[in-house]
Amino acid sequence: MQAVTPSTADPLMPYRSPTVRAVAALSLTQLIGWGATFWLPAVTGPAMADELGMSLPMIMAGPTVMLVVMAMVSWPLSAVFERYGARPVMALGSPLGAAGLLVMGLADGPVTYALAWIIIGLAGASMLTTPAQIAVTEIAGEKAREALGVLILAGGLTSTIMWPLTGLLQAQWGWRTTTLLYAALMLLVCTPLHWATLARRPREKFAAKTTAEAAPIDRSRFTLLAMSFAANGFVTWGFALTIIVLFEAGGLDHASALAAAAFIGIAQWAGRMADFLGGRRWSSFVTGLAASALFPLSFIVLLLSSSFVGAMIFATLYGVAGGIIAVTRATLPLQIFPAGAYARASARLAVPLNLSFAAAPPIFAAIMTSAGPHAALWLAFAISIFAFCALLGLLLLHRGTDHASQQSKIES
Repeated sequence: MQAVTPSTADPLMPYRSPTVRAVAALSLTQLIGWGATFWLPAVTGPAMADELGMSLPMIMAGPTVMLVVMAMVSWPLSAVFERYGARPVMALGSPLGAAGLLVMGLADGPVTYALAWIIIGLAGASMLTTPAQIAVTEIAGEKAREALGVLILAGGLTSTIMWPLTGLLQAQWGWRTTTLLYAALMLLVCTPLHWATLARRPREKFAAKTTAEAAPIDRSRFTLLAMSFAANGFVTWGFALTIIVLFEAGGLDHASALAAAAFIGIAQWAGRMADFLGGRRWSSFVTGLAASALFPLSFIVLLLSSSFVGAMIFATLYGVAGGIIAVTRATLPLQIFPAGAYARASARLAVPLNLSFAAAPPIFAAIMTSAGPHAALWLAFAISIFAFCALLGLLLLHRGTDHASQQSKIES
């Protein structure tokens, strides 16, 4: 048998690994999944409101319904992910998402419109973000953090790609046909990719860690992590729909406010890239704490300055922090929970996270309307300080527990 040398090795071998195929497939299915659901009304909302006879706020409440349903379903799904793996759940979630989009494309009023978002919420809990991250850890094993970094980096391009595409399709064929086209993509692209590329027997990846797998999730660590993630999620999603109004209330003209708001997306992607490039040198605790410290700093900048320069500094700090935190949410559970408990812990963490995502925009909008933008900024500052303290407390607890465990082993 001829030995394989560097000169005779297949140059495409790295691109044929199961992990690379899975991450590439999931990057595409997450782009389609989020772009065709949560981000859809940002482009099609006004046309939907006119044709369905609904107000624009009612249309924009659809994604909130989706997030609430995802939160309600995530906890019971955690046991399913742990027992059967992500592959069958995501393969079933894709046609369910297609069904929700089909109902939306055929909707004739508020009832069918709401029903569509309920179905999409069930699908989202089965195939969006958390299931994809679970799928990556199942197939990547010890390389999970790097693979998760690539997946989340690709996810940062969702609105950049899908908003223009949705606008183009809507201008050509209308929002209904656009929605039905996305339903077809979900069914004919996402479903087979999930079935063909994800791990078939994920539990074998951790067969050597059966002792660790049997350990329960530490309640104190889970609670601190959930509080930190939910609080940071509240301030990142809280300004998602109101940031332009916030800038304008501070004295910026519309063009300047729009430019500063648009730069947040660039900064978020840069934050994800920085975490990806430095992930091998820094632990998830280090990057998570650094990002959590940037949030209150960004709010102080905006409280002290109403200029365009101040808005751009805020956008940079806030965006970079949001990008890094998005990666930390996927990778930190790998560091503090047993490998076999990642699926269960991640699915359960999605409950408070999705609830905070759903609640934040209307709460911040109400505070800005009733008490003004400075009150909203002070609230965001206080919540971000709480998130930092919760994560710092988790780090101290984690190190203290590990130190006690090592001392016990030495003494025994």
